[in-house]
Amino acid sequence: MATDERVGPQSGESTVRTEESVNEDFKRRRKLFWIVIGLLSILLIFVLYRVLSARAQARAAARAQPPAAAITQGASTSGDMNMYVSALGTVTPTSTVTVYSQITGQVMSVHYREGQMVKKGDALIEIDPRPYQSMLTQAEGALEHDAGLLAQARMDLQRYQAAYARNAIAKQQLDDQEQAVVQYEGTVKADQGTVAYDQVQLNYCHIVAPISGRVGLRLVDPGNTVFSGSTSTFLVITQLQPITVVFNVSEDDLPQVQTQLTAGQKLHVDAFDRAAEKVLGSGELISLDNQVDTSTGTIKFRAEFPNKDLALFPNQFVNARLLVQTLHQVTLVPSAAVQRNGVNAFVYIVKSDDTVAVQPITVLSSDEKNTAVTGLNAGVNLATSGFDRLENGVKVQIRAPPAAPTAAPAPAPAPAPAQSNAPQRGNSAPGGTTSP
Repeated sequence: MATDERVGPQSGESTVRTEESVNEDFKRRRKLFWIVIGLLSILLIFVLYRVLSARAQARAAARAQPPAAAITQGASTSGDMNMYVSALGTVTPTSTVTVYSQITGQVMSVHYREGQMVKKGDALIEIDPRPYQSMLTQAEGALEHDAGLLAQARMDLQRYQAAYARNAIAKQQLDDQEQAVVQYEGTVKADQGTVAYDQVQLNYCHIVAPISGRVGLRLVDPGNTVFSGSTSTFLVITQLQPITVVFNVSEDDLPQVQTQLTAGQKLHVDAFDRAAEKVLGSGELISLDNQVDTSTGTIKFRAEFPNKDLALFPNQFVNARLLVQTLHQVTLVPSAAVQRNGVNAFVYIVKSDDTVAVQPITVLSSDEKNTAVTGLNAGVNLATSGFDRLENGVKVQIRAPPAAPTAAPAPAPAPAPAQSNAPQRGNSAPGGTTSP
């Protein structure tokens, strides 16, 4: 019992000291944890600050020194430039004749082929002439009969005049004979009109070409009966040489055209196909309409073409290009260099320090390659591409234009297989096999 009382107090003191050491160790660890957290936070803030600063500096450097824009360049030159007025036109024949029947009869023969080129006076269609020939013969007989009566009346009048001069007949008898002669003269004149009319009717049996041109499709065959006054068409002849093109020009271009016409200039006109790539013919402006179409604000022009090769076809749509005048020794720039900002035109000049500057210009005329301008001198380098990154003072980098594609050489022909005199067992089948 005495031993237990001594051991008891020492064991309690040891337990108290152990709890205190655990609390102190926990406090030290918590303090160390918060110290580590603080250091990590400071390090993270420092790293984030450095990253943001680097990005800001990169943005500032980018704004301060933008990368050079890659462009191609061309140079302005001095030369001549044609001023054209282009418009959509229609090929219009000079003459188009529709032939109808003016008599009634049976078609005996047709002397033309569809689409044939005929000359003025060529025989086209024959209608049975026998009824009209007989009518003409009858009219000629009546004319001869009445002409004989007129001759007899004139001889009688001469006798009466001689007899009256000797006081052998009365004055009334002489006057009656004079009026009889007048009556026979009227009858003969009516007979002559009938003969002339029958001759015209007979000529209608032989239909000839009224103009030179091309015949259309055949609309009547031998054996058909045609009627006078019918609306049935025999044939249509269209004159092709020369031929004209009618095209509409804006009223804004009319003053400069009139200035050239008033000065006595002959204006040249080219006709292109619908793709505006192939020249179908060349001619001259011959006339223009006498008023402006108020619905379109255009005026009609007519140009004449020889059409020797028959490349222009009636009612064909073409692109007409009228040469108004030629500008001599003007500044020419590549058409690709001309830019527009709504109304005004401008170009980018490439300076010696590899920067560009905007230069306003006035366009006079242009074609596929060059544009005639004012406000710019010859021998100036101009940007011809990369416009989306260009503005005043932008640094540029000149790059070479793309090379034109070259045609690939034609492959060499394969050598012919050697012929063998040995007999073959069969014909060679596709795939290199031999048929049995």
